[in-house]
Amino acid sequence: MDLTLSPSEQAFRDELRAWLEANHPGALPREEQGSFEFRRAWQRRLHDAGWAGISWPERYGGRGASLIEQAIFNEEIVRARTPQLANVLGLAMGGPTVIAHGTEEQRQRYLPPILSADEIWCQGFSEPESGSDLASLKTRATRSGDGWVITGQKVWTTYAQHAKWCMLLARTNPDAPRHQGLSYFLMDMEQEGVQVRPLRQITGEAEFNELFLEQARVPESNIIGGEGNGWAVAITTLMHERATLAFGLQVSVQIALQELVEHAERSPGSNGRAAAADPLVRQRLAQLMIEAEVLRLNAYRGLSATMQGGVPGPEGSLAKWHWSEVNQALTELAMDISGVRALAIEGDGVGDNNWTYRFLRARANSIEGGTTEILKNIVAERVLGLPRMR
Repeated sequence: MDLTLSPSEQAFRDELRAWLEANHPGALPREEQGSFEFRRAWQRRLHDAGWAGISWPERYGGRGASLIEQAIFNEEIVRARTPQLANVLGLAMGGPTVIAHGTEEQRQRYLPPILSADEIWCQGFSEPESGSDLASLKTRATRSGDGWVITGQKVWTTYAQHAKWCMLLARTNPDAPRHQGLSYFLMDMEQEGVQVRPLRQITGEAEFNELFLEQARVPESNIIGGEGNGWAVAITTLMHERATLAFGLQVSVQIALQELVEHAERSPGSNGRAAAADPLVRQRLAQLMIEAEVLRLNAYRGLSATMQGGVPGPEGSLAKWHWSEVNQALTELAMDISGVRALAIEGDGVGDNNWTYRFLRARANSIEGGTTEILKNIVAERVLGLPRMR
């Protein structure tokens, strides 16, 4: 695996860096709704300049970028500390899934407003009683006329309060084996049969939601991949989710680690010296630096495997699992360094208050995007080839 950029890849990175420097939108507003609209405007600016969905084929509004160029983009947009895009689920998961499994009519209808952030997407997979066992979901879709009616409940639905479309997995054949009786729908969120209830997090935010579906209607034309093929389509969505995460996450860890070192150098430790002089703190920082480098190299290893196989593989689960552990350990060390000052969560969101927020938000890392326990099973069975645990 050669990590040296080619001249064209170097030119791509330089062009992107220059554009981000000239067009950085500034800091996010603190108010939640204002923050989302700010991110929507930022995505539209990227789209207008040709930087949204760059890995998508050119005929669907992308740039036909290579996997390496996509990785460079993910690294640079995090390194520039720009806001997260408003339609991140549509860009990273929904769009690639429609490209892979949708009809040409579906691609023409749904892809353009994903890129422009005119139509926000959310993901309706998880359910209250299913835990991480996605195939045990109970949401039912029943034929009605020229479409389907759907009844059930979803949970942990990110940005459902802003979404126009939901990538919804529902059971269409209760008599089939549980992996075979599922279908993948695009459900219009703006109908009476859909109720969104926010889930308030420990940080005070409400980016996750519960969905209550009561006879929600979906036309036949909104099935992706055909009736009964939902499991295969859902796996495509999840693989793109985890493969896309790796490069941005490893850069975010590198940035946070540098900030943590600076935090340790500024904060008082024992004997009147800075916390960075404490041997135990230095040892924990060194271990985090090792873990961050492993995370970076594994991201490249996953990219290499994707380049050889053509589609993201189960290796993406390893990157997500590893990142959640590293990020949680990093924020825990920051709290230990802050000491009693970490209790002061109110304020302007910088300094110790910022680390308190990061620590609280990191609690979700080992759950969101696939729980660590399930990711370990995927790595064991599908990467290492170990037998299934019965």
